[in-house]
Amino acid sequence: MGVGKTGVRALAAWAVLAASAIAFLVCAADARAEAGKAFKILHIMSYHSPFAWTDEQLDGFKEALDVSDAEYRVFQMDTKRHSALAWKESKGKEARALIDSWHPDLVYASDDDAMEYVVKFYVNTKTPFVFSGVNKDPAAYGVEGSKNITGITEREHIVESVNLLKAISPGVKRIAAVFDDAAMWQPVIERMRAEIAGIPDVRIVAWDTIYTFDEFKRKIRAYSGKADAIALVGIFNFKDAAGTNVPYEEVLKWTAQNSPFPDLSFWAVRVDYGTLCSVTVSAREQGLAAGHIARAILVEGKSPNTFQVHPTYKGAPVISLPRATALGLKLKSSLLLSSQVVTTFAWDKK
Repeated sequence: MGVGKTGVRALAAWAVLAASAIAFLVCAADARAEAGKAFKILHIMSYHSPFAWTDEQLDGFKEALDVSDAEYRVFQMDTKRHSALAWKESKGKEARALIDSWHPDLVYASDDDAMEYVVKFYVNTKTPFVFSGVNKDPAAYGVEGSKNITGITEREHIVESVNLLKAISPGVKRIAAVFDDAAMWQPVIERMRAEIAGIPDVRIVAWDTIYTFDEFKRKIRAYSGKADAIALVGIFNFKDAAGTNVPYEEVLKWTAQNSPFPDLSFWAVRVDYGTLCSVTVSAREQGLAAGHIARAILVEGKSPNTFQVHPTYKGAPVISLPRATALGLKLKSSLLLSSQVVTTFAWDKK
């Protein structure tokens, strides 16, 4: 069908407007580069690297931000291995000093300790902040409604993980839930209470906060006759005889080699170290979602407060085949075909 002169003029005008819009967006990203200045991104890790949960969040963030010449700095608070209050406060102070001296264009903060000891001090300031991996309601940190802070919350796939465990081990009815003393677990406990209450024939028979590795070992042995399975949730802050945090890899290896109970968690890295199963929270999805927001702020010029805080929803079933074998559990082919299957304990790969 032909186009008249009026149509041609309209199309030409539309093309000019479209080109102008594209040029505006490109210029927003390129203005700093043309001035010899790349975007400065500061990543405040609550934890450390290498650590899959932290590293995959940052990888996803970078992928979604998609600014090749961005200048990144990473600050590791390292609070999984050093959980003392004095350490956290000191690291928070160091991170804030870095923000105030380096003046990043955007701060990307992952997990709750970064919120508690860094982010909440910058409510309604000029620097934009985007977070991910946060367990608590962001309102607990005073950032709700802030003009410069937004991000992604972390929500566990609780019902899905329990159902996966029951599909692997149908006799599970009584679950003992294990936590360390980190404050971040309280909202997780509340969500577990609410969601597991709706699963027929399943109940939590113990909500145990454990402080030392020796206590953890005693608890595992004491669950015999009281529980059919264990939910391994908080396992990072167990102290040894010297008061030092026992590495979570060591905790999980001991569990896999000594516990007779099928167990679940909500994070894939635990399955690598012997936990039987999980419908995982995806660290990469957390980072991707945060990175998309960061790109919209930096490249498109959008305000952080135009983005509603929300969780990611994508989860994936993961099963440890060697742990199932050690527990004498036979896995249905349908489960194996629909899940990511870990075929070797992490410590056997070294």
